[in-house]
Amino acid sequence: MSDIQRIQSTDRMSRIVKHNGTVYLCGQTAGEADWDIGRQTAECLKKVENLLADAGSSSDRILSVTIYIRDMKDFAAMNAVWDEWVKDLPKPARACVEARMARPEILVEMTVVAAESP
Repeated sequence: MSDIQRIQSTDRMSRIVKHNGTVYLCGQTAGEADWDIGRQTAECLKKVENLLADAGSSSDRILSVTIYIRDMKDFAAMNAVWDEWVKDLPKPARACVEARMARPEILVEMTVVAAESP
């Protein structure tokens, strides 16, 4: 059985967990009060890229993404940013659900599962 590696841990959680060649990222948000869904989506994706690099992976190794969106009225605007970001990448499995967020300024949150780079 492989060891579980926890990276960037706090008393509450780890931002990255690695096990058996798989990387799990905690939920990524970018909830500035004056940012629209497009800006928040772009900032979340930057955070995902940075965490994957810290974990020894990359965006082309993403297996699945779950996107939580505060209001489905923002679905098309979020997808416009997502589609541009993912256009040259292998397409991961993806789910998108409407969800109540921890703070009202958060419009989108993403959790990611990826494979480590070989």
